[in-house]
Amino acid sequence: MANNIRPETMERITTPALAEAFIQEQVAEIRRQVGDKRVLLALSGGVDSSVVAALLIRAIGRQLVCVHVNHGLLRKGEPEQVVKVFRDEMNANLIYVDAVDRFLDKLAGVSDPETKRKIIGAEFIRVFEEEARKLEGISFLAQGTIYPDILESDGVKAHHNVGGLPEDLQFELVEPVRLLYKDEVRVVGKALGLPDNMVFRQPFPGPGLGVRCLGAITRDRLEAVRESDAILREEFAKNGLEGKVWQYFTAIPDLKSVGVRQGKRADEWCVIIRAVNTKDAMTATVENVPFDLLQHITARITAEVKGVNRVLFDLTPKPTGTIEWE
Repeated sequence: MANNIRPETMERITTPALAEAFIQEQVAEIRRQVGDKRVLLALSGGVDSSVVAALLIRAIGRQLVCVHVNHGLLRKGEPEQVVKVFRDEMNANLIYVDAVDRFLDKLAGVSDPETKRKIIGAEFIRVFEEEARKLEGISFLAQGTIYPDILESDGVKAHHNVGGLPEDLQFELVEPVRLLYKDEVRVVGKALGLPDNMVFRQPFPGPGLGVRCLGAITRDRLEAVRESDAILREEFAKNGLEGKVWQYFTAIPDLKSVGVRQGKRADEWCVIIRAVNTKDAMTATVENVPFDLLQHITARITAEVKGVNRVLFDLTPKPTGTIEWE
């Protein structure tokens, strides 16, 4: 592997022309490194892994084997988008793994956030390892490591949770965007033809909706998080807030309150809306969402999302609150 120190002379990738030059350079480097061997990639559908997948497809086509694990904690429509973009449109060699029941069974009754994270990470590694062992002729493991990962981990990064694979698999790493910052990765992704809603997607935690279904995860409450989040994203997009607000999402605590549904008492959950702006995620301010829009979103969520009778708006900046709730 090349040195993981970004040269001081390396020009920032800010334009399509610079992105194309980078792509051509990396395509040549990938072909030199890989030759006629096969490469394995855990394709989450996030920005980094998606750009790496598109870059490798450009370089080596179906020598790349992508594994997309649906653990049931992704946002609405995301697994379908991964299949559509990569298998249907880019002719990727894509393995889709439906592991929803497996993950949710492991998480049943677990309320501690850190324990949930560990279960999700460990189970992902196990699923990915099982898929890797079914394949023959895999010599390389591609990862979406980017430059901030290297800086934060002193040169060692177990990205996308696959760094915990057993050593006997003996994969050599392929990390074509390891010297890029996130904004540069997005420019490259755009140049590779990936859709905007994949390239410019907002930050999403590794455990996914598992840390937005607060407390012990239940399937019905998880589905309520997914549906309310989809409504929020749809309304922000329709009202010009997509791209303006750095991160926005819904969370549902394991808490019910009394309400009224069809003239009868109904004990149901509340949905919390979080919408923040930040430059470095170390501090964050709350977006001033128009009140009439909040009222409209509230009306939609309480009418369309099963089991929800209240919508709350989180007014807390960071600090004292964090961006996520868990």
